[in-house]
Amino acid sequence: MDDAQDPNRRDFLFLATGAAAGVGAAFLAWPFIAQMNPDRAALALASTEVDLSQIPEGQVVTIKWRGKPVFVWNRSKEQVEEAKQVKLEQLVDRVARNDNLPPDAPATDENRAAQGKENWLVVVGVCTHLGCVPISNAGDFGGWFCPCHGSHYDSAGRVRQGPAPQNLQVPTYAFESDTKIKIG
Repeated sequence: MDDAQDPNRRDFLFLATGAAAGVGAAFLAWPFIAQMNPDRAALALASTEVDLSQIPEGQVVTIKWRGKPVFVWNRSKEQVEEAKQVKLEQLVDRVARNDNLPPDAPATDENRAAQGKENWLVVVGVCTHLGCVPISNAGDFGGWFCPCHGSHYDSAGRVRQGPAPQNLQVPTYAFESDTKIKIG
């Protein structure tokens, strides 16, 4: 039988060759695509545990989570009360930015601190202006001060003054026990 007279055979060979080339290209490309996945070390950083028993009242501890600094603050009763007195109208950003709450939750101290354990505040330590790391226990509002461009955050991590457009982010976290939290 002549190939010119049998278009079905020619179409089949064309499709079979194209399919084989596609499968071969996928096998060749797979190692290059797979190497872009995070390695075991990065996956291990997906969550981290923090021992709260080592943090005295009034102390801020910085830990590393997913390559970012996270501030864990054991606030005093006075600091908690001061943060609760701030009215939403006084804030630059009135949204809580708490990954544990709905995205439109207001930026009250209750929505920024740990539920039922309001002395604990956990925030990502990256300024929302240009990504610098703020200094703890500094600034005009008793929280953090960003030395790069002058943003001031209060003791609930809410931006109060300066160019930062948003409050410090509260990451997803949960209390594993009274003395341990798991971030992420």
